[in-house]
Amino acid sequence: MNQWQGKLISLDNYRWQIPQDYKEGMNVPGIIYANQEMLSSICKEQTPEQVANVASLPGIVKYALAMPDIHWGYGFPIGGVAATNLANGVISPGGVGYDINCGVRMLCTNLHENDVRPRIQQLINELYNNVPSGLGSTGKIKLSQKELKDLMVEGAHWAVKMGMGSNDDLEATEEKGCLKGADPEKVSDKAVKRGIPQMGTLGSGNHFLEIQSVKEIFDAHAASIMGINEIEQVVILIHTGSRGFGHQICTDHLHIMEKAVAQYNLALPDRQLACAPITSREGKDYMAAMACAANYAWVNRQCITHWTRESFSKVFGRSAEELEISQIYDVAHNIAKIEKHIVNGQSLQLCVHRKGATRSFPPGHEDIPQRYKEIGQPVLIPGDMGSCSFIAVGTERAMGETFGSTCHGAGRVLSRSAAKRNIKGEDVLHEMQNRNITVRTGDISSLAEEASLAYKDINSVIDVVHQSGISRKVARTVPLGVIKG
Repeated sequence: MNQWQGKLISLDNYRWQIPQDYKEGMNVPGIIYANQEMLSSICKEQTPEQVANVASLPGIVKYALAMPDIHWGYGFPIGGVAATNLANGVISPGGVGYDINCGVRMLCTNLHENDVRPRIQQLINELYNNVPSGLGSTGKIKLSQKELKDLMVEGAHWAVKMGMGSNDDLEATEEKGCLKGADPEKVSDKAVKRGIPQMGTLGSGNHFLEIQSVKEIFDAHAASIMGINEIEQVVILIHTGSRGFGHQICTDHLHIMEKAVAQYNLALPDRQLACAPITSREGKDYMAAMACAANYAWVNRQCITHWTRESFSKVFGRSAEELEISQIYDVAHNIAKIEKHIVNGQSLQLCVHRKGATRSFPPGHEDIPQRYKEIGQPVLIPGDMGSCSFIAVGTERAMGETFGSTCHGAGRVLSRSAAKRNIKGEDVLHEMQNRNITVRTGDISSLAEEASLAYKDINSVIDVVHQSGISRKVARTVPLGVIKG
């Protein structure tokens, strides 16, 4: 593939601007967060062209943004952030993605790595049996259509009402686990049929459930507020989303948006950016359906949290309360939300698209839990399956520069199909076993998709967002055991 030939202006060591005059139709410049080495692979993949295309969206403000984990996506790059003005802007499903509210949740425990190592195989097997995973997997929860509609509106509150969690979990979840404005009437029968059997499942692709050990603490005070107090303390990371339910909602509304583009005479450089004015019927209907999928995902992660607690309790013979399995935070990666931001000194209501990007709100922000007001919102950034993950916090700089956003992970350098062509799942399994990481999956060949070679170096990605100031490192964790979806 040829290197992207567009113009990039270095703003500093970690920010690169695509000028607004790069191509006709751009309404704002583009900005890519990356170091020099990353930039080469980003340009080879042609992803800056997608950033420039996003900068052409009607009503976009300030600039189109790309995080250092940027890679090619549908319409928007994955790792893309864009904010559009409510008055004259658009909402684009491609700016949210197919797996609506794919996100991560982290739990902490009072267990030490030495407690878990001798029982890791038993623990992974128990979790694997309790949490269905894999392509098309079906869950243990048998939902009626009415129950599905209820949880679309109530989000994680529905699961807590059913005895699968507590109000403390809700407090430690973005939007308290419920995005307002959900309307089940805007969800197709096909999406409902896909959603009913898949509640409470991990799914496939890059989804995982990981038992981790804290290996480095960069900010002891912030870590202690989150419940992390020592090296080799055991934490749990859950990464999944809205499954086939969200995928179908995206598919359905993309078809509607494609017609809306012509109806509203919207000029777009790429048909995959299909969108509609936020205030239009099509825009409002998508927002209402997207909220249903976001709430489904929060219920999904809440159910998996409940079964994770049960699994730990069974293996260790102690209650989840005794093991102090508490929720640090839950963040969405693929979502669009109406938020208040300052642009050119003016407070505006904006529709912020985050696709493969994480909210990174600063200390004192009204939308973060009281316990985190002092340090800022926890930011959870998983690495690839075999390396490490990071816990960070949001910053004022992010609020001013990136609409309160940062990266969401390592970011792919090989597509899933390319990874499977070049890497054998058995080799990945052996490599992880050699590193004392226990792995359980229903399809060994699928491990190739998530091999370390298929991803950017998470340490470099974190270095960019930390050094540029859009999130701040708190701790680094490494995997002890992994369930791969």
